[in-house]
Amino acid sequence: STGAVKMQPKAEELKFVTKNDGYVHIHPSSVNYQTRHFESPYLVYHEKVKTSRVFIRDCSMVSVYPLVLLGGGQVHVQPLGGDFVISLDDGWIRFVAASHQVAELVKELRCELDQLLQDKIRNPSMDLCECPRGSRIIGMIVKLVTTQ
Repeated sequence: STGAVKMQPKAEELKFVTKNDGYVHIHPSSVNYQTRHFESPYLVYHEKVKTSRVFIRDCSMVSVYPLVLLGGGQVHVQPLGGDFVISLDDGWIRFVAASHQVAELVKELRCELDQLLQDKIRNPSMDLCECPRGSRIIGMIVKLVTTQ
């Protein structure tokens, strides 16, 4: 039998959306330029330039949990049609959680991490791995990210 097979986009056709610039493309000089498929639809980048169109360079794919835990802005959880949505950056980035409990646990873990980092800034000599609270938070994040 025969049928249509979905083709991966060509490198120059692959595009992403940013909040402020709309569509952006990976710059041809980027290591990821020839990558035609990313497991996660989210990239972080270091540099953005505009020539014939807007390009990003020095980019890396990022999966959901690192984005939620380490991304900027506040984390919100809201019900939406029977699902529970975790949102960042005033709703610009949204994820559907497996359950309300998972959504609230992720939000709480983010709050604990933010507090831990503030404590570390106030007390730079604090060893996060020796501190019982810090080691539990870091251990949970490592487990969550590595088992995602």
